[in-house]
Amino acid sequence: MDYSKIIPDGISSLKPSGIRKFFDIVSTMKDTVSLTIGEPDFVTPWHIRVAGIESLERGRTYYTSNSGVADLRAAIAEYLERRFSLRYDPAREIVVTVGGSEAIDITMRALVAPGDEVIIPQPSFVCYEPLCRMCGGVPVIIETKEKDRFRLTADALRAAITPRTKLLVLPFPNNPTGAVMKREDLEAIADVLRGTDIMVLSDEIYAELTYGEDHVSAASVEGMRERTVLASGFSKAFAMTGWRLGYIAAPAEIAPQLLKIHQYAIMCAPTTSQFAAIEAMRNGDADVAEMRAEYNRRRRFLVGGLQTMGIECDMPEGTFYVFPNISGFGMGSDEFCERLLREKRVAIVPGTAFGPSGEGYARISYAYSVDHISVALDRIEDFIKDKR
Repeated sequence: MDYSKIIPDGISSLKPSGIRKFFDIVSTMKDTVSLTIGEPDFVTPWHIRVAGIESLERGRTYYTSNSGVADLRAAIAEYLERRFSLRYDPAREIVVTVGGSEAIDITMRALVAPGDEVIIPQPSFVCYEPLCRMCGGVPVIIETKEKDRFRLTADALRAAITPRTKLLVLPFPNNPTGAVMKREDLEAIADVLRGTDIMVLSDEIYAELTYGEDHVSAASVEGMRERTVLASGFSKAFAMTGWRLGYIAAPAEIAPQLLKIHQYAIMCAPTTSQFAAIEAMRNGDADVAEMRAEYNRRRRFLVGGLQTMGIECDMPEGTFYVFPNISGFGMGSDEFCERLLREKRVAIVPGTAFGPSGEGYARISYAYSVDHISVALDRIEDFIKDKR
């Protein structure tokens, strides 16, 4: 068979994730210190695990409502109001998904038609542009700048909008840069969008992981709730990556359209995970605060270590990544990271994995212990000697 005639060009032309490329190389090498993956090194808190275990012991092994267990949707609504002053009707405006990834996917599929333009700030997580293309959409990339702390500016947004613009992706707090949008930044974005029919996909999976000021949701800004689909989940803040659970909060006119795609593609999110998540939403605030404090300690340790050895690196305001500038070493991002891996057995991710504007940078995850980070810093310092 000629498989080149079977697989659509739009799929065969997609590039594999640059993050996973390095992760896969690391898995074949011994004595490697990896700072590549954005997965908490904490185990899911015990009381959350107990809630999942109890759901199994009680025989809760059946399908749930397509939109999710009613108690979980209510708990999500309570959580969003308590933490971010957002009000959503759990019966009509919240859909429980298989991770934040499905939330992003079905939002794209529900809103983007062939030829529609989707504005995507970069550097940003790897999924937005491929998912846009799979819908037949046209990605319009805005390169965020280090001088702006990698935030999306109103002027850059205004310049990117055309009559075909359908959707703006707001990936903040940002993976990989750690950038956070302040309320005044979001208000300026809202002013640009006012009077248009442009929708917003606000990926707020790192909302609980900000340092200093609390996260401000795009949906909380005047004029934004009606146009915003908020995608989030439990993986990062609650250390629940393997439970594969996320959610969408969206206007009542939009949520049923997302639910239809979820119904046909997925049916419902894992039942056990949903009952564990109820416990996380209602009684997990202290766990989140404890983990955030530890990430903050690691953040300062890692940035301090990089700056001490002369690598330019701003202090990120959110997530658990730093995005140092490595352009002064006479190598592109890919070469720098590949040589660091081969020569010193330290794995970090080249900035180009998050878009061409990531050239000259690398992403380093601090979702690892201080001891782990310390070993990596020693090896990085040894690597950069005489390379400037």
